[in-house]
This record gives sequence, C-alpha cells and structure tokens, in this order.
Amino acid sequence: MTIANYQLSLDFEQVLALVKQLPYSEKLQLSQELEKEVLNTRLTALLDSCKTDELSLEAITEEVEAVRSEIYARKTAH
Repeated sequence: MTIANYQLSLDFEQVLALVKQLPYSEKLQLSQELEKEVLNTRLTALLDSCKTDELSLEAITEEVEAVRSEIYARKTAH
C-alpha cells in the first residue's frame, strides 16, 4: 500500500467548515492539539522575554545571601 501526500489551499472558512463536520471526540482532540501549540508559542515568547545577560551567578548569590542575612537578623532580634 502506498501513501500519497496531497497539498490543498484552504482558507479559514473552509477549514472551519471541515472541522465542524468532525465528530465531537475529534473536535476535542483537535482543540487540545491547538491549545498545546498556543501554549508552546506563549511559553517560548515568555522565556525569550526573560533572557538577559545582565544577571550573573555571582550577583544572584550575593542577593540570596543578603536576604538570608536579613531574615536571620529578624529572627534573632525577637
């Protein structure tokens, strides 16, 4: 058995009309797949927006140690 590949040019309305013909379970599956794609795109955008070269491990360590010292000082003051 050979597998044939076809490429169709469909606009949004045509795709929507086809999707509406699917059974409920396949619509649900399609919806879940689309949601995964949207979430992946949003997560990638979020991660890209958070990338920075401005923070070094040393700067983060200094800040963590400063906060720890502050918390320790508050606890021992009581």
